[in-house]
Parts: sequence; C-alpha cells; structure tokens
Amino acid sequence: MDGLWVTLISIGVTILFAFGVPIFLVIGFWVVGVSLVIDFTLANIGVTLYEGLNFFGLLALPLFILTGDLIKSAGIAKRLSDFAYSVLGWLRGGLAMASLGACGLFAAISGSNSATTATIGSIMFPEMKKGGYDANFAAATAAAGGTVGIIIPPSIIFIVYGFLMNLSISDLFIGGLIPGCLMVIAMQAVCWFICHRNGWGHLIQFRLLRTLKMALGAWLGFFAILLVIWGIYTGAFSPTEAAGITAGFCMLAGLLMYPIAQRLLPPSEGSPGALPEDAGFLQRLIIPGFSFAELPSIIMRSGQITGLLAPLIAVSVVMQQILSLLGANAFVTEMLSGLGGYHAVLFACMAIVLVAGTVLESLPNTIILAPILAPIAASIGVDPIHFAVIFLVGDAIGFITPPYGLNLYVASGITGIPYFRLLRYTLPYLGALMVAWLLIALLPELSTLLLVNKGAGVYQLQ
Repeated sequence: MDGLWVTLISIGVTILFAFGVPIFLVIGFWVVGVSLVIDFTLANIGVTLYEGLNFFGLLALPLFILTGDLIKSAGIAKRLSDFAYSVLGWLRGGLAMASLGACGLFAAISGSNSATTATIGSIMFPEMKKGGYDANFAAATAAAGGTVGIIIPPSIIFIVYGFLMNLSISDLFIGGLIPGCLMVIAMQAVCWFICHRNGWGHLIQFRLLRTLKMALGAWLGFFAILLVIWGIYTGAFSPTEAAGITAGFCMLAGLLMYPIAQRLLPPSEGSPGALPEDAGFLQRLIIPGFSFAELPSIIMRSGQITGLLAPLIAVSVVMQQILSLLGANAFVTEMLSGLGGYHAVLFACMAIVLVAGTVLESLPNTIILAPILAPIAASIGVDPIHFAVIFLVGDAIGFITPPYGLNLYVASGITGIPYFRLLRYTLPYLGALMVAWLLIALLPELSTLLLVNKGAGVYQLQ
C-alpha cells in the first residue's frame, strides 16, 4: 500500500513540475508526502536540512558566484572576450569560436554555467549579429558554451559532488581541467565547420601586436585564473580559501580601479570594459571597475542566486536519504550489476545521467544520482575522480537538452529568441559534446593525468 502512495505522490509532483512549479517545491512536496506515508519522522527533515548545509566546503559556492558577478561588473569579462577574438578572428567563424573560448576563460573564474551563458552571451551576441552571423546560431553558441561553466575549475557542482561523495574537491577541480578544454575544442571544431559552410562571420587579419594588446587588457582576468589554479594545484590554499581569495581580489580590483578609470578611460560603449583598438598602454591596464554604491546590488544579485541553490541542496539531501530508505540504491545497483562487463555498466550509468539531465537541473541530479551510481562505478574499477568527471560532463550536457535545458532558457532570455527555435541550432554542439564525453569516458588519463603529477606531500586538501 505504501508503494502505491509513493507512486501517486511521485506522479503528482511530476505533474506539478510539468506545469512549471519550482523544482525546490516539487522536491519538498515529495519529501514531506513520502515521509508521512512511510512514517518517517518529520523532525528529521528539519535536522537534515540544517546539517545538509552545515559544511565548510560549501562556503565556496556563494563566493564563486559572487566572483562571477564581480568580474562581469568590473569589465574583466569583456576584456577576456576581446582577447579570445584577437586570437581566433582570422578563422571563418572566429567570433563564434572566440565566444566559446571566452566561455572557457570565464568558467575558469566563475564556476557557474548559467552565469557563463548570461555574461558571455550578453557581450558576444550583439557582436555576432553585427558580424553577419545568424541570430539563432549566435544564441545557441552562447548556450552551448555555458556547458563548460561547471567543468573547468573552479566549479560549483564539483564542490557539491565532493561534499556528497567525500572526495577531495581539489582533486575534482584538477580532474576537470583537461576534459573542460576538450569540450571547448570539440565545440569550436563544429562551430568552424558550420560557419565555413554557411560563410558566416567577417575575417580579421591576425596581428600579434593586437593580440598582445588584448592580452595586456585582460591581465587581471588571467591573474585571477592563474591564482585559482596555482593555489589549488600546489596546495597553497583549499578550494574554499581559493574562492574567498579570488572574490576578495576581484572586489578590491574593481573598487580600486574605479576612480582611476573615471579619469583615464573613455566612456564605455556597450559592455563594461570595451576599449578602442588605439587605446594607450595605461588605459589597457585599467578596467572600468565599480563604485562602492554599486557593490550592494552586485552582492544582492549573487545572494539571490545562492538563495535559489542552497535550499535546493538541502532538500535534495533529504530526498536522497529517503530514496535510500525506500531501497532505490539497492534496486539500481542490482539492475546495473546484472549487465556484466565494465563498459556495459559504465555506459548504462552514463545513459541514466543523460536522461535525468534532460528533466532535472544539475544540482538535484547530482545529489540524487551520484550516491547511487558512484559506488556502482567504483565496484567495476572506475577511478572515483574519473567517474565524477564523467558524471558531471553528462550533467553539463543536460544544460542544452530539452525539455529542461537551462542554458537554452538563459540564452533565450538574454537574446529574445524563442526557446524551441534554439533547439535546432544546438544539435551540432550537442553532437560535439557527446563525442567529447565518450572520449572522456574511454580515456581515464584525460581526468587523472594531472593528478598523477601532483607533488608528494603537498596536495592533501579536502
């Protein structure tokens, strides 16, 4: 009888989700309803909600979100985009390829897929339209580029995964570096082919001097990226400390540069950070920054995103606990173990992640499925860090797959192009990401190579 009620409750909350009820409430209704059915004390929900967030490592979550908003407001994101275009603009489709490259650079500071899509999309979409690209393709490019936001370190979702599975967050960050770069390269290859076939984009001559100028203008962005990667890889600080240091650095840079920028920089046209090509040496060193008066709104915007994610983490932890009591873990383990060989089980896990990613956001998907699938993968000999990367790359692909496709909604919101019109133009990128995902799954070295070369006795962070 309990099974019937659990099934009815599950169907009911699925209908609510289909009608647009926020996923936090959907999971919350399911948790409360099933707890009542199975006589699971409701007092446990309150305790688990609190304990689910009472973890030092999760402090990195709001700090990296804040970092993303700071670098956008300070004009650093625009400088990184201009640098990427100066490197790739001589290729057919170079501006679109630069957008994907800029997504990778932005991801190396922010750690968020939606922030990457929104920031780079709002900067590069108008430029791509002016450059002769199809508007639908330009918006789809921004959506696809955002998928690397949770793979290239630092990554918000890697922090959550490490917390759930008791893995070193530092190891996870380093494990995602090469796969994230592979995803960008795969999408750029497809982008070049499509643009070459359609004749999209205006070519610019590659000039080393211009590239050096753009690199000089983006020096603060490069410094922030290297600060995070160097600190985590060498063990100088933990991921949580890295988040605090990076957020503090970007905040100080933005505030200190603002009064100087008011005197020396020309009025910004378009996105903060835009500079004419004939700008002088000193002007390139300076970013627009932001004033103390703007800081509360920047922090509030980051706080709103954190306020959406944190309760979702907490309630999903309770859901995972109830699923374990219902025997979901044992059921999936028995079902997959019966498949036999290494690759059969691994590909079955990947299929489950991909299907779940089409209807769930990466956070609940990770919290619900990772504790079930990771032990199964470990039982067939998959390295835990390697499987974490496989799992989360599959999660990331879900950002451009219907019916959920969060990045498609974000790109639609910033460009005004209907969601369903973007689907057609994301299919080539989806194919490129699937190929990259398969390579990552079949070649564990892509996830573990940098870990093998860690310094002994230095890299002992959790």
